Amino acid sequence: MGDSNEHPEQSHRSPFSAASSGLRVVAIGGGTGLSTLLKGLKRYVSSSADRPSAKARKPEISNLSAVVTVSDDGGSSGRLRKEFNMLPPGDVRNCIVALSEDEALLSKLFQHRFDKGSGLEGHSFGNLFLTALTSITRDFSEAVRLSSEILVTRGHIYPATTANVELEALMEDGTRVRGETKITASKGRIKELSLIPHDVEPLPQTLEAIARADLITIGPGSLFTSLIPNLLVHGIAKAIASSSATKVYICNLMTQANESLGRTAADHIRALNGHARAQIFDYALLNRESISAQLKAKYALEGAAQVVVDKQAIKELGVRPVLGDYLDEGDVARHATDRIARDLLELAVQARSNEGSAPTRHTTSS
Repeated sequence: MGDSNEHPEQSHRSPFSAASSGLRVVAIGGGTGLSTLLKGLKRYVSSSADRPSAKARKPEISNLSAVVTVSDDGGSSGRLRKEFNMLPPGDVRNCIVALSEDEALLSKLFQHRFDKGSGLEGHSFGNLFLTALTSITRDFSEAVRLSSEILVTRGHIYPATTANVELEALMEDGTRVRGETKITASKGRIKELSLIPHDVEPLPQTLEAIARADLITIGPGSLFTSLIPNLLVHGIAKAIASSSATKVYICNLMTQANESLGRTAADHIRALNGHARAQIFDYALLNRESISAQLKAKYALEGAAQVVVDKQAIKELGVRPVLGDYLDEGDVARHATDRIARDLLELAVQARSNEGSAPTRHTTSS
């Protein structure tokens, strides 16, 4: 990392402890944000056969679990959901591919999208594959497990719930909008999100993974349609709050139309804490690099801009800001997954070396 992460808010330049056992990591989210993060974390998952030597002094992940939102009702996933009365496979498919040992042929196959064919056009092969396995096993979570075995993933993937849920948003003008696609398309500002039905349960494996975790991450991803829905599943927010793991929010790079326009980094954390009904984060990973003028102009056309990093407000929420160069700029702004993964694991290792205790929180403001 070099000096990319030197900052007054949080310093973590100490070496990794090679003597410690592997870390247990739970990554929570959805959309492209979660799959991008998993690609970086996957590189640290090692079996006894390929575990690095003590001289390497690198962090290791002994168990990696992804908890994925299942409220998508648009595109290929939405069509399959309606036609087969199943959970939307799209975000789960992306996570399976991200964690796959083989990112070449099999991954390309899973991501292949048909551009013609009656009934096939618009569907990805991976979505159809998960649909077929769900039909055979009559269990979406089992279909996900079998798909993960076939692609030899370096981690476990759990849908946030196996219940058929819809999102409902209460807007600031008092109106209610139901369904993820309609919420995303709405011009109003979201005040509060809820699940329909309200009392859906998570998989027992999800709660177990959270309870045993050394590191729990939430984000990056769309605030109201990828991150918050996971916290609304009964028991998940409480399990996160009760866990002794190091808990990190990975902040989005850019604001998003109809989700977070005008919301600062602290606003994101407030929304997550508010829906979780608990203070859940120890740290927030925040990008400090500016995007190019060209990309800034491109985002401005849709009213989006870089998320404002309001460090003092974040500290007042009891969260430690961790600033770094987390920007990977191309046609769009993406997170630099390698640097994100490295810093996340370093935070967890430091917490473990601190007599195995969780990081001390700042006083939370009212």
